[in-house]
Amino acid sequence: MSMLLPLLSVLFAATLPATAARPNVVLLLADDMGYGDVHALNPKSKIPTPNLDGLAAAGMKFTDAHTPSAVCTPTRYGVLTGRYCWRGRLERGVLNGYSPRLIEHGRRTIGDLMRAAGYHTGIVGKWHLGLDWPKPDGKHIDFTKPIGDVPNVLGFDWSYIIPASLDFPPYVYIHDGHVTGPDTVAQRAQKFPAFLRKGPRAKDFVMENALDDLAKQAIGFIAEQADSEQPFFLYFPMTAPHKPVLPHKRFRGKSGLADYGDFVVQVDDTVGKVLAAIDRAGVAGDTVVIYTSDNGSYMHRFDQPDKRDHTDDATIQGYRAENHMPNGPLRGTKADIYEAGHRVPFFVRWPGKVAKGGVCDTTICLTDLMATLAEMTGQKLSDDMGEDSWSLLPLALGKQPETPRPPVIHHSANGMFAIRVGKWKLIAGNGSGGRARPRGKPFAEPFQLYDLSADLGEARNRITDKPELAERMLEQLNAFRTSGRSVTKR
Repeated sequence: MSMLLPLLSVLFAATLPATAARPNVVLLLADDMGYGDVHALNPKSKIPTPNLDGLAAAGMKFTDAHTPSAVCTPTRYGVLTGRYCWRGRLERGVLNGYSPRLIEHGRRTIGDLMRAAGYHTGIVGKWHLGLDWPKPDGKHIDFTKPIGDVPNVLGFDWSYIIPASLDFPPYVYIHDGHVTGPDTVAQRAQKFPAFLRKGPRAKDFVMENALDDLAKQAIGFIAEQADSEQPFFLYFPMTAPHKPVLPHKRFRGKSGLADYGDFVVQVDDTVGKVLAAIDRAGVAGDTVVIYTSDNGSYMHRFDQPDKRDHTDDATIQGYRAENHMPNGPLRGTKADIYEAGHRVPFFVRWPGKVAKGGVCDTTICLTDLMATLAEMTGQKLSDDMGEDSWSLLPLALGKQPETPRPPVIHHSANGMFAIRVGKWKLIAGNGSGGRARPRGKPFAEPFQLYDLSADLGEARNRITDKPELAERMLEQLNAFRTSGRSVTKR
């Protein structure tokens, strides 16, 4: 099988139409960065994000972009497969660092898609989609032995990853299925902001250095692949500003908004380093750069003027609105079915193709990346790929899509659903479905209906005003849930 895949890639690439674009593609995925953390989307933000602002200005920013889930593992599944994660075995919550593989055997990923188009594919950063850890005695991991179900068997030629979020053990780097530092020590648990769970940590793994270490690997991949005639695809899921909130010491105090603000500054700097590496390699003009986040920020917004916040005490997980709004004007936080849980930054830069300074307010979803990359590389998805993926390439190129995007389905940490149809959003539940109170329960009434064009903060429930509309939207939601796909077969 390992010999067959490269052969198929070469044969498939040879059949691509001569007009098919084959730019390099770099996909940057922040971890828990909110809609309001980037100055380009929140001019009131006091956190300097010059690299992200420049990236947005150099291409198109999508102002109504959503993750398929309000938490990380299911979003990452959706990014890689173009399919909503709740269609599989994980219907709520996330994996941990020891979980088995989530992506079903036989299901193809965007790594497979890009490799079939002749790309050299790489991933560096947070995986969080399960691994097959070697346990010779059936219980204890042997870190000296090869690991199974790594990204290399899911479409990636090269991988340098951490198993899950930076707060989940085991704390190790894994290069092409092998732990780089199998000699481990016991990491103790820590509280927020340096939040960590106890577990084994490799001696070469330093939390404060993790983002720098991963960026160095990403930059090396770009430099090496830029010298090849083969186009490259790099997926870089970063580890920040997710907990533990441990910005490197050179960023301490840079934001004036304590640890979280400084960590956002470091994420922006990391993006700048990647962009600089693309420039140095001389491939900026032929490289698509996409930046987004896996869900909204976990930081709460405090509207009480006298409430102590993260700037007063870094152990407090929230800001007064006057200091910073990580999720902008949106209601809730990460994990919630409300907009703050899943509306995220989304920027696309493709020099000469995507107009500078473009703004698109069409509702899109991160599951759309698979169909977008397929169209970009002249491929067609088979019926068992990207069931919830719709190509946003025409939008990025300033063109009118042949068909409008089907309604987007939102999903919270505890499995609450919502459906977005035009300006209307129906939440099939009676709470946040995540962290904000009341949390409520999926499909428990009263449901919630919001007109986002007039009420982006989801303050006025219109369910009693528009019962017939709510009923039609619920029918659409249920049809998408049971049909196995939300995008029409191609």
